[in-house]
Amino acid sequence: MTEITLVLPYALPPPEMATDLLRALKTPSLATLLSRHTHFKYSQYDNDSRVLPHEAWLAHALGLASAPDRPDTAAPLASAVMRGCGLQAQVDAEAGQGHWFIVQPAHIQLSRTHLLLSDPRALHLNEAESRALYELARPCFEEQGKTLLHAAPGLWFARADDWSGLATASPDAAATQNLSDWMPEGEHARAYRKLQNEIQMQWHEHPVNEARQARGLQAVNAFWMWGGAGPLAASPQPLAIAGGPAWMEALAAPALRQPTAAQLIAAPGAVMLAELIPSAQTGDWADWIARMQRIEQEWLAPLLAALQDGRIGRVTLVLSHRNGWSTIGTSKLALRKFWRKPNLNLLMKQA
Repeated sequence: MTEITLVLPYALPPPEMATDLLRALKTPSLATLLSRHTHFKYSQYDNDSRVLPHEAWLAHALGLASAPDRPDTAAPLASAVMRGCGLQAQVDAEAGQGHWFIVQPAHIQLSRTHLLLSDPRALHLNEAESRALYELARPCFEEQGKTLLHAAPGLWFARADDWSGLATASPDAAATQNLSDWMPEGEHARAYRKLQNEIQMQWHEHPVNEARQARGLQAVNAFWMWGGAGPLAASPQPLAIAGGPAWMEALAAPALRQPTAAQLIAAPGAVMLAELIPSAQTGDWADWIARMQRIEQEWLAPLLAALQDGRIGRVTLVLSHRNGWSTIGTSKLALRKFWRKPNLNLLMKQA
């Protein structure tokens, strides 16, 4: 049976706003897929996890970590992201060994009571800015025996073998939260903070930041390190990914980055559409509704049509927010349950 799995991070609305948000949604295809299902399960997620449910799902789907409902959930993604960025030759030059982390320039701000990590997407770093900041940071890493590689604007990698036990959090998990709860923890956390302080001093009042602030952009005053992983034993399973940040899209094969529904219907597999994350993280629910409507038109309606006419045999939806995820499956046979009136009620079933 040909099956398509569609993963939509933050497609589950927050419970306190679900009624109002679902009333505003006009998504008949989604309503049909939800109401005429063959399988439904809602899973609560460990709030103490340092990655989000969709990130844990992604690492598991790539064969890099256990399933999201396991207590040892993690997202050791760095090596796979490096391979997707074309850095495998440089990694191999270092004997293909070591423990690598994703490093992302960041903006940390002081709220009334605590520190906050801003969404790295909001930085909008260009190549020149990223390279200039990287060249300042690289000697600081090297002084501590760490290799720093530049892959793309705002996406770097560090080899830190002795920090392999460092517990780190993804930037999306830490953003908008009290940052003291999400800083790296472990034996070498103090060394990490020392390196952070050194680089912050290098970047403070640098011309790059002065120019950014003159343009009304956030200063780059910190870096965020996460996703630590050892060398890859084999190539991860192929996934299609769209709408995500650079690190996420690097996990998809080049032909499967920014795919269309027609492309996936012709070659069924799994796809993650990450475009709802920024609006949900910032609470911009008008934008969230607009993005959901676009997903309805560009993805859900074509998938429903392909299911109805037999081009695919099954559709599985994986819908999440930071506290849990729902898995809903349906088939062509289940679509014949005409007595089930299409509705979005399953989006509110989060217990």
